[in-house]
Amino acid sequence: MTEKFISLIGLGYWGKNILRNLHELGVLYSAFDNNQQTIAQMQSRFPEVRFSSSVEEIMENSEIKAVAIATPAITHYNLGKQALEAGKDVFVEKPLALTTKDGEELVRLAEQQKLILMVGHILQYHPAVIRFKELLSTGELGKLQYLYSNRLSIGKLRTEENILWSFAPHDISVILMFLEEEPIAVSAFGGDYLNQGICDTTLTTLEFKNGVKGHIFVSWLHPFKEQKLVVVGSKAMAVFNDVSEEKLRLYPHRIEWKDGKIPIAEKVEHEIITVERAEPLKEEMEHFIRCVRTRQRPKTDGWEGLRVLKILEMAEKELTRKSPLLGKPAQPYFVHESAYVDDGVDIGTGTKIWHFSHILKNSVLGKNCTVGQNVVIGPHVIIGDGCKIQNNVSVYQGVHLEADVFCGPSCVFTNVYNPRAFIERKHEFLETRVKQGATIGANATILCGVNIGRYALIGAGAMVRDNIPDYALMVGVPARQIGWVCKCGKTLEFSDSQAVCASCGNQYRQQGEHLEVVREQS
Repeated sequence: MTEKFISLIGLGYWGKNILRNLHELGVLYSAFDNNQQTIAQMQSRFPEVRFSSSVEEIMENSEIKAVAIATPAITHYNLGKQALEAGKDVFVEKPLALTTKDGEELVRLAEQQKLILMVGHILQYHPAVIRFKELLSTGELGKLQYLYSNRLSIGKLRTEENILWSFAPHDISVILMFLEEEPIAVSAFGGDYLNQGICDTTLTTLEFKNGVKGHIFVSWLHPFKEQKLVVVGSKAMAVFNDVSEEKLRLYPHRIEWKDGKIPIAEKVEHEIITVERAEPLKEEMEHFIRCVRTRQRPKTDGWEGLRVLKILEMAEKELTRKSPLLGKPAQPYFVHESAYVDDGVDIGTGTKIWHFSHILKNSVLGKNCTVGQNVVIGPHVIIGDGCKIQNNVSVYQGVHLEADVFCGPSCVFTNVYNPRAFIERKHEFLETRVKQGATIGANATILCGVNIGRYALIGAGAMVRDNIPDYALMVGVPARQIGWVCKCGKTLEFSDSQAVCASCGNQYRQQGEHLEVVREQS
């Protein structure tokens, strides 16, 4: 195995930390993010890191043996499945997926392919939590009676997922680790104080067959940050406090019975438990690397992730049962009453879906998109921010539209190269990517398996069967290049391989079969 064999997908808030650790550990082959501005920032911080041009490039590269996924939760299933089907080991941030059904499919696929599937339940790699588990296992706390956790903060608020899915997986994972069994009952209640239908605060109770109960309180409407786990045993109590320098404290308080009837607490000074100083994320990444190299089963494998996922689903059902409005958030987007949106679809703020359109399961539509009449999207399709899909277009599984793509009326995408009505070929879908800002004219046909470059313009009625470079102007059947277009869409006129857009003033230089941007005015 080569020294650098892991690619990272997703460079958001947590992805940046994963990139740093994989880079420091010397195993990072490449990284990818849909946001070009984010990539530019990371390139300035890590100039020696290679940045992939697409997810497909990562999946097709045989030198890449493993993929780390740090993208929004709605994409975990799609990307995880894509990586496993490409024969790559997978690390995916929590949660494993958004439904137990999808989680089970990923676990089965990893088992069938004999691949590593590891979920980012980082607290199981925290030195203080590992030491805490030792206190329980050695009997220093006595018989476990009850435990509770608080994960509270004020700051980063989310609108795409509620606090239960955002914060609680960490604590559920640790409680299952401590008790080494699954709960027999789950209850939950919460409140949506900022966004209707999206819980800001939840309290979840897990009840186990030995009588132990665990309480998980999570909120992002709290005056200060608190990350604390308390375990009460028959001999002593212990507290893990992740925002304190003293990560783990032992409280050997005793309960004496006066006259055998009245319980009296005898308090004693706490003890600070010595804990190894190590970054949990680095410990987690080292564990994943070791599992990939030795083929050992991860501590937080797919089955462990699935157990946490089941509890999250049970708690979510309880929230909805007790407060039905929590299951019906106010939509920050528009869906016409004649349109149909399947379960498991993520739709960005400001997006509009018009008459008789159908968005199939596990598809992702970005912000401020316009979906015209009689459009079909999905399943498992990703549409970037600001896309416009005109009437009578079908965007099938395997097609990925980046941001600001325009699809003209009745343009056609395919996903199988040699279809037969009597032969099932869903496993042969080819990936098609339309890159940022590209335009596809009315009635154009895009054969599967091609990449259409950034800001390319495909003329009406053209038939594309090969990759298209950035800014290319394509017409005809089959499509042929007849020139170049500016980012603003105007045709460019060249003199000595140089062009200045007459409309917006952007400047370009032709380099062989490619166009290079010299200066952008807009």
